[in-house]
Order: sequence, then C-alpha cells, then structure tokens
Amino acid sequence: MKRRNKKDMILNGNMYSTLILLSIPIMINNLIQTLYNLADGIWVSKLGSVQFAATSFVWPVNFLFISIGFGLSIAGTSILSQLLGGDKYKEANEYAEQIIVISMITSIVFAIVGYIVSPFVIKLMGATGDLAKYSNIYLRITFLDMPFMFLFFNFNSIMTAQGNTLTPTILSGISALLNVVLDPIFIFTLDMGIAGAAVATLLSRIVLAVAGILVLFRSETLIRPNFKSFKFNKDRISKIINVALPSSVGQSGSALGFMVLNGFIASYGTSTMAAYGMVNRITSLVMQPASGIGAALTSIVGQNIGANQMDRVKEAFRKALIFTVTLGTIGCMLMLWKDKGIINFFMRSKDDMEVINQGIEYLRYSALFTPLMGIFSVLQGLFQGSGHTKYSMSMEIGRLWFVRLPMILIFKHFTNIGPTGIWISMSISNLIVCIYGYLIYRRDTWQQKVVDMETTI
Repeated sequence: MKRRNKKDMILNGNMYSTLILLSIPIMINNLIQTLYNLADGIWVSKLGSVQFAATSFVWPVNFLFISIGFGLSIAGTSILSQLLGGDKYKEANEYAEQIIVISMITSIVFAIVGYIVSPFVIKLMGATGDLAKYSNIYLRITFLDMPFMFLFFNFNSIMTAQGNTLTPTILSGISALLNVVLDPIFIFTLDMGIAGAAVATLLSRIVLAVAGILVLFRSETLIRPNFKSFKFNKDRISKIINVALPSSVGQSGSALGFMVLNGFIASYGTSTMAAYGMVNRITSLVMQPASGIGAALTSIVGQNIGANQMDRVKEAFRKALIFTVTLGTIGCMLMLWKDKGIINFFMRSKDDMEVINQGIEYLRYSALFTPLMGIFSVLQGLFQGSGHTKYSMSMEIGRLWFVRLPMILIFKHFTNIGPTGIWISMSISNLIVCIYGYLIYRRDTWQQKVVDMETTI
C-alpha cells in the first residue's frame, strides 16, 4: 500500500480495519522478537539456571540506558505523525534529521559509559558470585549494540509515523532469524557460553540497523532526511526534548524500578529470579497482540490530532480497548488452562523443580491480570501519540515506585508469604495504574497539539 494511501486510511478509513492493518505487522514484529527472546532464553537455560537468571537480572540496567532511545523514538512518532496529518512534510523531514543526530550522539556516549560502569552497577544491585560474573559478561557486550539499536529506533519511528509498520517488521524478522541461527553457534560450537548469546545479538542488530538506514535513504517515503544543509535548530530540539524527556524519564524510572525489583527478587534466591525471567518471557509472548494495537494507535492518534479529527481519535481509543481486552481474556484463559505444560515447555532443565514450581505460581497470577496489560498498552499509545508523554511517564513510574515496590517491601516482612508477595504486588499494581490512566483520559487535557500547525515551524 502506498504511503499516501496509508495516510488516507488513517484519517478516513474504517477504524477497525485501520487498527488491524497497522497493528498486524507490529504484532508479528513483537512476536518475532519475543520468540527470539524465548529461543535465546532456552539456549542460555541449557547452560544452567545461574546463566539464565543473569540475562534477566541485567535487563533493567541495559534498559535504563536505552530508555533515552525509546523516548526519542516516541517523540519522533508523535511529532512526525502530527506534522504529516497537517501536511507539513518539509518540517517533518527537518525534525527527523534532528532526532537522528541527537540519537547517534547519545547512544555512543551511553555505550561507552555503560561498558565502563557495568561491574559497579551489578555489584550495587546486590549480585555476588556466579550471578555477578555472568551478569557482567552479558551486560558489557550488550552495551556495544546500543548505537545500532538507536539507529533502528529512528528508522522505526519514521516509518510508523507514516503508517508503514510492515517494513520494520520484515527487517526485524530477518534480524531475529539471524540471531536464532547464530545463538547456538556462538554459545556452544564456539564455546563462548553466555557471552556467545550477547555477541549473536550484537551482530544481528548491526545488520538490522544497516538495513534500516539503506531502506530509509533508498526508498520512496513521505519522510526522507538528507542532512545536506543540516544544522542544529534550538526550537526543534526544544520541542523534541519536551516530548522525549517525559517518556525517557518514565522509561528510566521504570528501568530503575525494575533494577530495585530485581534486587528484591534475587534476595529470594536464584530459583525465584529464574522463574521471574521465564514467566516474563511467556507473558510477553501472550501480550504481543495487545502491544501491537497500542503501538499502532500512536500513529493513528498523532495523524488525526494533526488533522483536527478528535472524534476519530476517541473512536480509535475505544475500539483499541475492545481489541486488547478481548485478546487479553483469551490469553488469560489459555495460561490458566495449560499452566504446567507451558512452564515445562520453556524450562528445558528439569533438575531444578523449585524454578518450575515458582514459575507455575507466578504464571497463574500473571494470567489473571493479562487483560489489564492490554488496557495499559492502549493508554500508553494514546498519550504517546498525542505527544503528552508526561502522562505515560506518570503511569510507568507510578505503578512501580508508588505501588509495586512499596507492596513488595511490606510483604517482605511477612516470612510466611515468601516470593508470593512479589507476584501479588505486581498484579495489583497493574490494576491501579489502569484506573489512574483512565481517569487522565476522562480529563481531556491530553488533546492539545505538541507542534504548531498554523505556521511554519
């Protein structure tokens, strides 16, 4: 479908069809990435439960640094989609150039800093012994792929803003397939262990970033930055920061919260940490359709706000909710029905029954609140698409720092509850944040545009 036809579909087409057509590629992309994570987890779990736990333990640290990239990507999708909806193509190209340059500078700096501070951060989080050893090996290598990850974030936001969700999916699929092929080669054939999993990821992301840039500059798109007369523009940078900063703070705050959360989880032992990582991979798989709908909603909201079609924005929000709640309910029933079979499938090492038993318990709690995570994704898509990322920030930070972590700390004092207190706290925090997000939606303060459509920017 041509780019202008997609714009017409977003602004005038049947909303259910628009949501489906834009979200299916994102769902497939998310599914591919989740399957890769599951495959990666399965390969690493064959090394042992400590190595498996290490990959989950260090994830929030890496996510803390790449949150800036997420923030810039969200700002790009929001600003660019609103400009496209208002037919401001020249301004959209100039904004894209600013975003790409800012992303590259920050990603290189963060890659260097992250590589240096990795052992200190891991120690600060409370990891010791083999968990600290394997966590440091894995984390340091993953930091090296940060510039390439940021580049693809830029490519993805530019494509998503104009309704092209298929091309990023194709490239991500190729990258994930390459990763799955390289994993066993580097982990076992070359005998690199957990480092091999990180190296395989690094190589696949280099391929992904290069392919994305080639597509961006060699294909026909509504946005094609050229950098021939590039210079930093304070006004545009200010607008980008105003949208990106709250999102980055929200992502960073969430990552910090998960770092603290991982510290609590690790205090219960490696088995609890491994169960947590395994179930998170499983629930991520179930949640991919809802996440895809939330991501597709971002460009739909942005372009329709740019075109002054607020009724259509609200229609998209309502119908996206119907989709996600339905899909979440189906996923909930499936996980409750086949809980033991699912855990046994993804935990290939049968020697540690404690990991399996805790995994089953956590999966049951997660299943009950799966529909809420769909609602959370839709609310995030609405606020990010409108450019009012301060609301998505408050939802990200609030559910962890003001609900989940305090509850876990309270349950920590009840020795008879044990790790179950973690699973209960995580579930209840998702309920509370969805109620909070809906109350913000009812206030209508998110409807104001983040870029001026009346004059040239």
